[in-house]
Amino acid sequence: MISKTELKYFSSLLKKKFRDEGKKFIIEGKKIVEEALNSKYFCEIILVSNDFYEQNSDFIKILIKKKYGIEIIRNQDFKKISETVTPQEIVAVLRQHKDEKLNEKNLNPFIIYLENISDPGNLGTIIRTCDWFGIDTLLLSENTAELYNPKVIRSSMGSIFHLNIFRDIKLSEIEKLKSKGYKFICSDLDGMDIYSFHLPKKLILFFCNESYGPSPELLSMSDEKITIPRKGKAESLNVASASAIILSELTRKIPIT
Repeated sequence: MISKTELKYFSSLLKKKFRDEGKKFIIEGKKIVEEALNSKYFCEIILVSNDFYEQNSDFIKILIKKKYGIEIIRNQDFKKISETVTPQEIVAVLRQHKDEKLNEKNLNPFIIYLENISDPGNLGTIIRTCDWFGIDTLLLSENTAELYNPKVIRSSMGSIFHLNIFRDIKLSEIEKLKSKGYKFICSDLDGMDIYSFHLPKKLILFFCNESYGPSPELLSMSDEKITIPRKGKAESLNVASASAIILSELTRKIPIT
């Protein structure tokens, strides 16, 4: 039986302050929980409702067989540990990964760097898009939205558990990759048409802040700028939408390993 104190602690994980302090985060929904349990993240506990327990008996048996800790809580208590209007009746508490340093020897030839992407929904969608197109290495700048924000995890639809994601990466940390043959390609409104762009063998592709675009530092480091040609009157594209179009075109031209 979960105590009120434990329930209060789990609900606190909806706030960044407590996620940072405890180095834990909370996820919700059967599909996302399944994705997490099949990943390298450590699960501390799984909380389910009575209805979920009864309606998903085969799934529960698998969890018990694998010796996951499972607790049943009341439906009204799910509202305290959920950000969704209609709680999905299953949540899990996971340990955050310790941030790792970039290992130059194991990097793919196609890397994505996100500079100051502030919207959690956009970040999660870009993660999902990278997963779809086979990009497995993602670098996040210091001012990009928090990786473990529930909105990021929810909009990634579990893809957060498939990728190698490095947080708080400064531009100065990756500048040395130029000596390893990587070209820095920045997506920007003022850039070369992606449909006539010749891909280098190794690249880091940058997607930038939705409102302000690439920083002066990034622009000064970029070897090329690319853009999606505009045919209508829209001022710009949402960064998540733009990333999907650009990755669809560029990954068509280069094999992803």
